[in-house]
Amino acid sequence: MRREPGWLRRFLAVLGPGLITGASDDDPSGIATYSVAGATLGYSTLWTAIVSFPMMVIAQFLCAKIGLVSGRGLGEAMRLRFPRYVVVPMVAGLVIANTINAGADIGAIGACMNLLVPIPAAILVVPIGGLILALQVWGSYRLIASVFKWLTLALFAYVASAFFASPDWGAALRGTFVPTLSLDKGYLMTLVAILGTTISPYMFFWQARLEVEEDIEMGRRYLYQRVGTTDAELRYAAWDVNTGMLFSQVVMFFIIVATAATLHASGHTNVQTAADVAKALEPIAGRAAGLVLAIGMIGAGFLAVPVLTASSGFALAGAFNWKQGLSTKPGRAPQFYWTIALSTLVGVLINFIGISPVAALFWAAVINGVLAPALLVFVMLLTNDKRLMGTRLNTPLMNAGGWATTAAMAAAAVAMFVFWR
Repeated sequence: MRREPGWLRRFLAVLGPGLITGASDDDPSGIATYSVAGATLGYSTLWTAIVSFPMMVIAQFLCAKIGLVSGRGLGEAMRLRFPRYVVVPMVAGLVIANTINAGADIGAIGACMNLLVPIPAAILVVPIGGLILALQVWGSYRLIASVFKWLTLALFAYVASAFFASPDWGAALRGTFVPTLSLDKGYLMTLVAILGTTISPYMFFWQARLEVEEDIEMGRRYLYQRVGTTDAELRYAAWDVNTGMLFSQVVMFFIIVATAATLHASGHTNVQTAADVAKALEPIAGRAAGLVLAIGMIGAGFLAVPVLTASSGFALAGAFNWKQGLSTKPGRAPQFYWTIALSTLVGVLINFIGISPVAALFWAAVINGVLAPALLVFVMLLTNDKRLMGTRLNTPLMNAGGWATTAAMAAAAVAMFVFWR
């Protein structure tokens, strides 16, 4: 007699690209940003988890809609509708930023593993990169999606670490529902960093293309089979995106709570990397809290790095009309897989050439800060293009939300240059 799958397996089975996208947003680099916010500013930035949630949802849903309706990824849609001299520089910037982020995340996985086993992080980064690359090159799309979904469970470690920290829930609630604004340079820089980390360009390409990958997995291998969508599919995509982005923001919320209750409360405000946070937590909240956080970071890194490198592959393949897809064998999509391999290799090498991970992430943030609002403009134009979307154009509400999000990200980009000069 066949055993019925457990509730958790059934729940993960009905979740799609939105969950993986949302979870990958909480990568070690993002964790470091949220941890710095909690360590330096306490509970006062918790309100950003609520404010940024609808912005994430609208941006990712519109990208999902491009994939569902056009049957193409974002890179392909941009190539068809905009000049190459505009598309290629944007894609190149994305690949550079993604590779830097991937390198920092691989280093963070190694540093956190070093907290668990007595092996230097520099030795660990090579097999870590190799394992991640092997999964993408030789694993089927079904296997990759399944592994990614299970890796999202590692992010619950942050929820656990917050409760280990015994936070002041009254102060946390005030920080959540009573927004605090300050003209202090450090505060404004942190807000810009949170927004830039939360809404990242790589997520746009990943979300759109994964909708296509899901269609291909269901047997719709040719474009004519994928063009168009149903109301039910759009409703499912909206539910999936909302679930994934909510998950991402809940994790962000508890990271800030955990670090505010421990590092900020004890005056440990000088943390810069995810591993710094795990080490700093141990003497304050106990070894269990530090270990739980380190395990969560390892899982988050293994989830985020392949998303970063694959989204680079999707973007380049779309821009240059290369064969692509995680469901496609490497021999049939060589340029796509070479992009993933080179991005992973350079990411590993970044950890050996003496570049400060904090400095590297700063420049990645600068590139992403410029790309995000520009890409959102293209997303808005594409989702209002009748040639691409047919009758599935944006509603007035979608347009209002999309342009408001674009304006907010543009303001964040301007603020980044004003406050980080």
